[in-house]
Amino acid sequence: MAVQTTTPTSTTTGATAETSVDLGPASALSCRECGERFPLGPIFACDQCFGPLEIAYDLPLGDPESLRKRIEAGPANIWRYAPLLPVPADVADKPNLNPGWTKLVQADKLAGELGVEPGKLFVKDDSGNPTHSFKDRVVAQALEAARAFGFTTLSCSSTGNLAGAVGAAAARAGFRSCVFIPHDLEQGKVVMAAVYGGDLVGIEGTYDDVNRFCSELIGDPLGEGWGFVNVNLRPYYAEGSKTLAYEICEQLGWRLPDQLVVPIASGSQLTKIDKGLQELVKLGLVEDRPYKIFGAQAEGCSPVSAAFKAGHDVVRPQKPNTIAKSLAIGNPADGPYVLDIARRTGGAVEDVNDEQVVDAIKLLARTEGIFAETAGGVTVGVTRKLIENGLIDPSLTTVVLNTGDGLKTLDAVAPTTGPTATIRPSLDAFRDAGLAH
Repeated sequence: MAVQTTTPTSTTTGATAETSVDLGPASALSCRECGERFPLGPIFACDQCFGPLEIAYDLPLGDPESLRKRIEAGPANIWRYAPLLPVPADVADKPNLNPGWTKLVQADKLAGELGVEPGKLFVKDDSGNPTHSFKDRVVAQALEAARAFGFTTLSCSSTGNLAGAVGAAAARAGFRSCVFIPHDLEQGKVVMAAVYGGDLVGIEGTYDDVNRFCSELIGDPLGEGWGFVNVNLRPYYAEGSKTLAYEICEQLGWRLPDQLVVPIASGSQLTKIDKGLQELVKLGLVEDRPYKIFGAQAEGCSPVSAAFKAGHDVVRPQKPNTIAKSLAIGNPADGPYVLDIARRTGGAVEDVNDEQVVDAIKLLARTEGIFAETAGGVTVGVTRKLIENGLIDPSLTTVVLNTGDGLKTLDAVAPTTGPTATIRPSLDAFRDAGLAH
């Protein structure tokens, strides 16, 4: 549907002109706190209570079987779910990276190590996306909103993966890009963000410092015409995470998983996965039944886990100190909503230390041939801990998310990973090394 919306010049949104936008079933922006509704536009906070805004929809309610067949006949990427996303109907015809439809791996060898019943443990491996992380999903949504609102520059604050995803998407779509990162990111992520030819700016400080700077820039004339995917385009950007929920359920034969383990950075991914599951139930695409969502954090940046364990509703910010830099957001915007979902579904939020993260990365690689980045080590490590503590039922279907490729975080495993032996080029030397078995 084409929605007529006015986006006047504003120092708080960066919007520049009145425009007519086609964002499919998206009908309005709705405040998650007070419920106030706003026309679709590049805004992210309610002017009544300052709560975060999210997309409200006119979903295609009707015959579930017809909708299911329509989805299954679609492309093998996230655009198969275009009828459920804030994108125009012709989105698949536009230049984009076409992320999604990544593997759902039945992880029986990992299950054996963790004490889970065979056939019950799955890894949703999003390292197969174009820039090797789930961020391609969210950027794809934000890019379409940027087109609709007439932005010319695509930007973001990032802990690494998002910077690369924005750079690549902008290059493909013909946008200028300028992304901002903490100055001390892993070198692999810095190179990947820079290689696409856009501007990459290191900020001295943590991710939260970077995010504050971007919030200032968006309200300055310097930011005119800029679409910050995780600031003024955040309501659209966040919807990309729903496609993880859609894919998992479709790949399980159109059924809800019993348990999911999701990494927490800002917390947006977890909240949107829950939203996606609820939408599938509402549409009749899956049977409504209980599921539990578990959040995973690194001990060196675990404000949501700390709040959950203390029984608090407010998340107290922390200064990050962990090798899991992609999750190192000390003041997560969606933290309180994560707490609500974990408690509502009967899940939990847990954390693991850096040593456990590295051990889990190696475990997943050794058992399933999946080399996860540190965030994947966090989810696998937390899964193991939750099973040991009796919080995850090993007899139920459990999906663990790996959101990125281990090649981006080599420094985490390099000190303890290397050649089994170094020998002379002779059979005797090979035999003496004890490897001839």
